[in-house]
Amino acid sequence: MDYNSLLPFPDLNHLPSTSSTFPTPLIVPKIEPKLEPLDETLPSPLPPPPGLDLFSEYNRLCGLFQSTIPGGIQPNGAVSALPNSHPDSLALVPVPDPNPSLSDVVVLSPPGSGRKLPNRSAELVRITDLKAEDELYFRDTVRKTRMLFESLRIFAIVEDEKRRDTLGANRRTRGDLKAAAIMRERGLWINRDKRIVGSMPGVLVGDAFFFRMELCVIGLHGQAQAGIDYVPSSQSSNGEPIATSIIVSGGYEDDEDSGDVIVYTGHGGQDNHGRQVMHQKLECGNLALERSMHYGVEVRVIRGFKYEGSANGKVYVYDGLYKIVDTWFDVGKSGFGVFKFKLIRIENQVEMGSGIFKFAVSLRTQPLEARPRGYNSLDLSSKKENFPVFFFNDVDMDHSPMYCDYLVTTVFPPYVYNVGRGNGCNCAGGCLDDCLCAMKNGGEFAYDLQGILVRGKPLIFECGPHCSCPPTCRNRVTQKGVRNRFEVFRSKETGWGVRSLDLIQAGSFICEFAGVVLTREQAQIFTMNGDRLVYPSRFTGNWKQWGNLSEVFSDYVCPESPSVPPLDFAMDVSRMRNIACYLSHSTSSNVMVQFVLYDHNNLSFPRVMLFAMENIPPLRELSLDYGVADESNMGKLAICN
Repeated sequence: MDYNSLLPFPDLNHLPSTSSTFPTPLIVPKIEPKLEPLDETLPSPLPPPPGLDLFSEYNRLCGLFQSTIPGGIQPNGAVSALPNSHPDSLALVPVPDPNPSLSDVVVLSPPGSGRKLPNRSAELVRITDLKAEDELYFRDTVRKTRMLFESLRIFAIVEDEKRRDTLGANRRTRGDLKAAAIMRERGLWINRDKRIVGSMPGVLVGDAFFFRMELCVIGLHGQAQAGIDYVPSSQSSNGEPIATSIIVSGGYEDDEDSGDVIVYTGHGGQDNHGRQVMHQKLECGNLALERSMHYGVEVRVIRGFKYEGSANGKVYVYDGLYKIVDTWFDVGKSGFGVFKFKLIRIENQVEMGSGIFKFAVSLRTQPLEARPRGYNSLDLSSKKENFPVFFFNDVDMDHSPMYCDYLVTTVFPPYVYNVGRGNGCNCAGGCLDDCLCAMKNGGEFAYDLQGILVRGKPLIFECGPHCSCPPTCRNRVTQKGVRNRFEVFRSKETGWGVRSLDLIQAGSFICEFAGVVLTREQAQIFTMNGDRLVYPSRFTGNWKQWGNLSEVFSDYVCPESPSVPPLDFAMDVSRMRNIACYLSHSTSSNVMVQFVLYDHNNLSFPRVMLFAMENIPPLRELSLDYGVADESNMGKLAICN
């Protein structure tokens, strides 16, 4: 299939800002998929005659399946196409209507405009040949939508915790369902104005999701429970269903998954316990997969598997595009007839995300066997961190990170600790909602019970040495150190970089940006000596986006927080540093800065803590927006590269 001949199609559910370089047409011609209709109408399945045994029923269903294939099944098992059809007619190609009428145009409306979310469109389109700025726009749209979903989910859980503490309710709220429902009601689901076939703009192969509802919100897979997402025949322009994506999660005992090749079992025939108790039928999603094979339409594959430490014990990973190359009816392990579909991964895609997950597991346990060459150190921190920090370089002979003193936390000058009177809470078993530390944070805690950041603040006050609460207190997150295994690596593109060997959940604490604190006067002297300095005041305020629900609730008021005075200090990372200093710079970063105080009360010298802005899969590079260098002083933006 010639992908270059297909027409790009912008997402109609979002109106880019006027400053964006992405084109923003107000009227877009409607485009229709070019599909080849069946020669005959699909017969309705008839109930089996009484008294037939399993093999008779099997033969009956085989005949029914064969009757749905226009050209019949050949002796070698191949399925023939319709007679006298042009080869290109088997492809799903969006083509513009040469004579669009007034009813055939779509007028864009901005997201969150208060409109009720309409039903999903049945119009199939494929988006290709995006420019770099378009890809950034779509990626930013997906990222912001996912951030809003996660903020709403955490908000729902926190509110549920308060309700249960007050009313003593035992039933917990499903935060993911609540967040998805709110976003749907306010028209904040994306990629619904068109049904996208193939790659989803803004979604990368390897992206990880904890909840299936999040897949629905961004349009990657539109079924909350079913494993096959498709356009039903009742909505299709030619009366045939077409599949767009599947989820492979081991829900059927007859599935076979070897990575690039999948034997996928159709849906239907199971009871509430996941046992196959009936024969499957060639209808709905099963028929849609067969039709997608007939027309050569690729499908997106999302794999779901158990993952320790995830938000719900499971993770879903987008693994790219697959072609359906064969289908047949077979007797399954349970003795009932099932439809099977063979899918092969399309070539020239990046490595599968699920494969990277498995490789990361082997790196955590046996790094030298997984990578015999390239590791120069298995712990840059010299056991100072909670987990060893690997150092990998297979690019050149630069071993400079091994010669720096490793800092776990920032070193402040002694006078910083002499400002302010030490005070803390009197909570013995753990902080309560009305304790002193909660009041410092605007009457609420900054983290949920799992240590996830609820919303960004100018400054977070954690419990400190003057508090009576134990180390397990929910308000002592960043001072407990790193919770993931990291690797500093050498890259041809970014110089030094950092990646995690674990899946990092959005809103999770990553590490402190550690260095030796200098005053501005000291920084000017050190700069002349060529030292590498980082100015905390230059980091972008991405924390403002995290937990901001003003787009959802018109009456939303951000809780009050103490103002932070201008930060007039620098951090020297020339000789003493930690892993944070190796993070690469990006204006579309997946890590944000959050200022925190816990061991002193000097507002002018907060600690620089890093949190995840999105779910970061294993071995994906971490990036941070260092901000624009301030040319009014002698300092310059420093990254350890």
